[in-house]
Amino acid sequence: MKRALALVLVFVLTACGVTGAPSRDAQGADTFEDDVRTARQLTESFWKQQFQALGRPYRPITAFVPYSGRSGPRCAGEPPVPNNAFYCPAGHFIAYDRDWMEGLWNQMGDGSVYLIIPHEFGHAVQAQLQADFALNVQAELQADCYAGGTLSALIKAGALRAEPGDEEELFLNLAAAGDPTDDWLNPAAHGTAEQRQQAFATGYNRGVGAC
Repeated sequence: MKRALALVLVFVLTACGVTGAPSRDAQGADTFEDDVRTARQLTESFWKQQFQALGRPYRPITAFVPYSGRSGPRCAGEPPVPNNAFYCPAGHFIAYDRDWMEGLWNQMGDGSVYLIIPHEFGHAVQAQLQADFALNVQAELQADCYAGGTLSALIKAGALRAEPGDEEELFLNLAAAGDPTDDWLNPAAHGTAEQRQQAFATGYNRGVGAC
């Protein structure tokens, strides 16, 4: 299978608490819908286990909503933004522009899904932990770190399989999402390509505890 991070079935039930495996086509390749569904299930199962290990209750997100363009769920009265995915603290839900994310999946591989969804769950975790950040970019880089830690843990547990070329694909996705300039005071800043790659690598190599 050529797609990065191809799903395997071993250990999914025991390691990640998922009650079913995604469907596959005749060639054994996962569909976009499979990857989105599984990324959501595995990520939330991972964080549920992390909270349990800390003796804290985990609050599942209330909804996981695909939308198109500006037609989608509002967050605190604000409409969704095209070509985006977001966590809404007001409703404790995650939403994503389906056409945009499927376009990334087609153009850059399924690593995009396994970055975007764990990143947004990272924001949901920040909300539950009541994390406080002076700058938006700090929250964004921590969410990248959480995404790296989540992905690494799922691979180590056997829920996902890493393949040759995965690292390059993931770093290309992060580079494409990086800010063009290092403007930490910008309230919309997410970090430059290098900063986002470094944050992701910290989580991937050292786990979510290092974030």
